[in-house]
Amino acid sequence: MKKFNEYAVVDLGSNSFHMVIARIINGAIQIIYKNKKNIHLATGLNTNNELSESSIMRGAECLALFAERLNGFPPEHVRVVATHTLRVAKNKHKFLMAAAKVFPFPIEVISGQEEARLVYLGTMTAESTSSTDTKFVIDIGGGSTEIAIGKGNDLTPLIVASRPMGCVTYTKQFFHDKKINAVSFQQAKLAAEQQIESMVNTIKNLNITVAFGTSGTIKSIYQILLDLGVSDGIITSKRLDDLISYVLEFKSFHDIDYPSLSKERKNVFVSGLAIFSGIFDALGLEALQFSPCALREGIFYELIDGPNYQDIRQNTAQSLSEHYNIDQRHAKQVVKTAKYFFSQWQQQTPITIPPNIESILYWAAQLHEVGLKINFSSIHKHSSYILKNSNLPGFNEEQQLLLSTLVRYHRKSINIDAIPYFSLFEYKHIISLIQILRLSILINNQRNPEIDLQAFQLKLLKNKLTKITLEINQEFVENNKLILLDLEQEKKFWKKINDWKLSIVIS
Repeated sequence: MKKFNEYAVVDLGSNSFHMVIARIINGAIQIIYKNKKNIHLATGLNTNNELSESSIMRGAECLALFAERLNGFPPEHVRVVATHTLRVAKNKHKFLMAAAKVFPFPIEVISGQEEARLVYLGTMTAESTSSTDTKFVIDIGGGSTEIAIGKGNDLTPLIVASRPMGCVTYTKQFFHDKKINAVSFQQAKLAAEQQIESMVNTIKNLNITVAFGTSGTIKSIYQILLDLGVSDGIITSKRLDDLISYVLEFKSFHDIDYPSLSKERKNVFVSGLAIFSGIFDALGLEALQFSPCALREGIFYELIDGPNYQDIRQNTAQSLSEHYNIDQRHAKQVVKTAKYFFSQWQQQTPITIPPNIESILYWAAQLHEVGLKINFSSIHKHSSYILKNSNLPGFNEEQQLLLSTLVRYHRKSINIDAIPYFSLFEYKHIISLIQILRLSILINNQRNPEIDLQAFQLKLLKNKLTKITLEINQEFVENNKLILLDLEQEKKFWKKINDWKLSIVIS
């Protein structure tokens, strides 16, 4: 059977939805299809950050079209990411539910920092730079602006940042009726400068040697400079100031008549230019080049050609573990126990938990003590908070939230009703992972490196995934009475939850 050789990336942006399909030819990525729909999702957000029904409908209709082209694609050959608007939308679940009815692939909402990392990756795999360069990348989207800075040949940036300023949202905020005037432009520019104020000194101290800009706004600036006769297309401070002067001569967005500026781009170009100008000036950039490669290329690199997605998350987990001085030996023992129990659990049920969810169980086992530095009594809450609010490269929003949720309920009482809604994961899977994690951590409470896992047998009550019997070897119990006491307490926590049961059998 011939191997399927097409891959697809779908990017649900605040301004437009993009689908790109590529195949591998002699080890190289060859783009074979592109589709872009201007959805203006960000314009559908009200003052409470709730998406309107009409914007949800526009998005779902677009995804239904994309689904036709993706018919027959294996799920592992498709990655769909959503950015700023779905990050901030309080009713994002409505969009995700509407999308699920017409679009069979999971939608990952990624954090701003993760978006910045992927933009940097996409740009750096395409652009030629020196191993001694300090590289700056900026991407101005419809709802947010991402910045990443890295050094040398390392594809992982040193700094990633995302700020809530985009060409769609700033048009709405500063340019009423799409009228152009110097006061509105200056207000938008100053607002952009204010957004990055806290980063300016840190970035300047890194001494940027090469800068790249991606996205529609910077592409339009680059193309207009070419229209104006700037042969190399490089954006400098003087060229940018001249362009702004030209643009401010127009009265409204639709009057702008540069040949390369499309009708759609006219709707958001001026606000994007103001954001870019504010950042360019605040950071004292001398020159910036346009790069056609950004988020989608970064996703393709990981999907097809680069180090696999899981490796990046493993590196993240290890880095976090070292940063918080976690007891590595103990963490490894808890991970080993979780793998042992998960294997027994999986053998007894026809339900299959996908490997990417199983991996999150093991990262939760590895990282459950990141909050120990704060204090022990509420370690589950402290660790959960850290994991929920840290920048975790490689994790999308729901993966990060699941990691945080598992750790939150690894000990003490469990509030089932407080478990968040997930669109990517099934509730029954999450419950089983919580149970396995709790038992794995509990039987390692004494931090005994010599614990014999063969002394434990995990058994499921038929057709009842949440009712577990733990059989323990008699000899083990005689030498580890504290573990038995901990398990008796654990039984009480389980008893308070409807349809949960933990039974202990000594054999």
